[in-house]
Amino acid sequence: METALFTANNIWMMLCTGLVFFMHLGFSFLEIGLTRQKNTINILFKNIFIITVGLLLYYVGGFNLMYPGFEDSDFGFFKFAGFGITPPANGMTPAYANSGYTWWTDFLFQGMFAATAATIVSGAVAERIKLNAFFLFTVLYVGIIYPIAGSWQWGGGFLSTLSYGEAEGFYDFAGSTIVHSVGGWAALVAVYLLGPRIGKYNEDKSANAITGHSMPFTTAGVLILWLGWFGFNGGSVLSADPELTSLTLVNTSLAAAAGGVAAFLIAYIRYKNLDLTLYLNGILGGLVSITAGADQMSPDQAIYIGLIGGLLIVFSVSLLDKFHLDDPVGAIAVHLGTGIWGTLAVGIFGAKSSLDQFVVQLAGIGTVALFCSLSAFIIIFTLKKTIGIRVSRAEEIEGLDIHEHGMDAYPDFRLNQQ
Repeated sequence: METALFTANNIWMMLCTGLVFFMHLGFSFLEIGLTRQKNTINILFKNIFIITVGLLLYYVGGFNLMYPGFEDSDFGFFKFAGFGITPPANGMTPAYANSGYTWWTDFLFQGMFAATAATIVSGAVAERIKLNAFFLFTVLYVGIIYPIAGSWQWGGGFLSTLSYGEAEGFYDFAGSTIVHSVGGWAALVAVYLLGPRIGKYNEDKSANAITGHSMPFTTAGVLILWLGWFGFNGGSVLSADPELTSLTLVNTSLAAAAGGVAAFLIAYIRYKNLDLTLYLNGILGGLVSITAGADQMSPDQAIYIGLIGGLLIVFSVSLLDKFHLDDPVGAIAVHLGTGIWGTLAVGIFGAKSSLDQFVVQLAGIGTVALFCSLSAFIIIFTLKKTIGIRVSRAEEIEGLDIHEHGMDAYPDFRLNQQ
C-alpha cells in the first residue's frame, strides 16, 4: 500500500512538472503576441535560453543553494550544500518527502520554477535589451538570487520561521512572492534602467499604444499558462492528496476566471472598449493572486481574491504609464502587483487569516523586495555601465530579429512596422 501511494504521488508530481514546463510555451506565445513581429525571434531566443541555461544552473548549484539543509543553529539566510546534486540514501524511497515524490522529481519540479523568474523579466524588457546583457543577468539572477530568496521560505530559512504574535512563519504556498514577485521586482528595476521603447511616450507625457502583432498567439499563451498553473499550484501540494489537490485546482480556476471578468468590466467602464489584452492579463492576475494561498481558501474567497487581482491589473498598467515605465506585456502589473496582493491575502482570507499573519506576510514581502530590488539594480546597473544594456536606435527601429539574429520570423509575410 505504501509503495502504491508513493508511486501515485510521484506520478502526479511528474505530471505537474510537465505542466510547469509547458508554461514556458505559454510565456513565449504571450510575449511574442503582445510585441511586434520584427522582434519575435529575439523573444523566443531569450525564452529558450532561460529554460535551458536555467535548468543547468539549477543543477550546478541552484538546487543546493535553495535547499541547503538549514539547521537550528543557522540563521537561515545563506548556506550552500555544494555543487551538483547527489541523492541522499532515502531519496528514492517512501521515506523521502513523506512519500510525496523522489529526490529526482523534487529537483526537476523545483528546476521548472527557477527559470520562471527570469521569464517574467524577459517580457518586461522586450524589444530593446541587448541579448548579451540579458544573458548575463539571467545567469546571475536565476543562478544565485532566486535560489537564495527561495531558501528563506521553501528551504527552511528565516522567513519560514518568522513569527509575530500568534503567527508562525511567512506563508507562500506556490510562489506569489517567492517566484512572481522575485521576477517582478527585477522587471521593475530593469524597465526603469532601460527606459521606454522609442515612440511609447509623447512630449506631453501621454502614452501611445504600441500594439502587438498577434492576439491569437497572446490568447493561446494565456490559456496555456492557465493550464500550466494546474501543475504550478497543484504540484505545490507536494503529493496527490485528493482533497487538497482538488481544492487547490478549483480555487486556481475560480480566481483566474474572476480576475479576467473583473479586468474586462473595469476596463470597459473606464475606457469604454472591450480590451482583450486587459481581459487576458486579468486572468493572469487572478492566477498570481491565488498562488500564495490556493490551499488555504474557500472557493468564495478565491473568487474575491481573483476579483481584486483583476482590478489591480487595470489600475497598475495605468499607473506604470504615468511613471513612463514601459512594460510591453504587463509583466510588472501581473507578477509584482498581484503577487504582493496575493501574499497579503493570506493574512486577510482563509485558514491562516489574522492581523498577526498579515504583519508577517508584509514583513516577508518587504524583505524579498529589498533583497531582489537591490540585487537586480546592482547587476543591471553594472551591466549598463560596462557592456551596455540597450540596443542602438537603428537596431530598435529596424527590429532585433534582423540585427541580432540575421533572420525574420515570417519571411514570407514581412510587415513594414516601426
